[in-house]
Amino acid sequence: MGAAHSASEEMRELEGKTGFSSDQIEQLHRRFKQLSGDQPTIRKENFNNVPDLELNPIRSKIVRAFFDNRNLRKGSSGLADEINFEDFLTIMSYFRPIDITLGEEQVEQCRKEKLRFLFHMYDSDSDGRITLEEYRNVVEELLSGNPHIEKESARSIADGAMMEAASVCVGQMEPDQVYEGITFEDFLKIWQGIDIETKMHVRFLNMETIALCH
Repeated sequence: MGAAHSASEEMRELEGKTGFSSDQIEQLHRRFKQLSGDQPTIRKENFNNVPDLELNPIRSKIVRAFFDNRNLRKGSSGLADEINFEDFLTIMSYFRPIDITLGEEQVEQCRKEKLRFLFHMYDSDSDGRITLEEYRNVVEELLSGNPHIEKESARSIADGAMMEAASVCVGQMEPDQVYEGITFEDFLKIWQGIDIETKMHVRFLNMETIALCH
């Protein structure tokens, strides 16, 4: 009886922390066990044999996001060597669809958390700013599977997008002014009015939630 009570208490805590129902947590636990090989933790190499993820051009950034301490709420930088099931749920909670029955302030907070997760994917050095080089890397990876787009073309696309970001976030710049990169506040401005739920997906986890930008 004590063990059963402890398990139900743990389930309630996980529900409270992540917003998932007990059924969703059980489903995610089955997927976690598949990924981990029935081990208590998942390492990066456990994602190597996921077919849908293997075809994703930004696979490395998606996998990295699962181990980013910022997303795990365990620090401002660095990567974890492995994650346990609670860590896995923490990451997946970013992907949970926004509950439209929540108040306006709570909905906005949920949206901001999702965008922060995406921001961390771009901000690979954890300095709080997406530089032109970081943005170029993402665009080059996204377009790497297109044989008709050369690397220089991808860089030009990234450069143009960064100039547009600067115009949105800074406005008219002086000739000698340099835009150092996209801060999180800038990122929020850029995504303003865009439905984040339709821009993201996690098919590789067999979950109908949200996703990773592409």
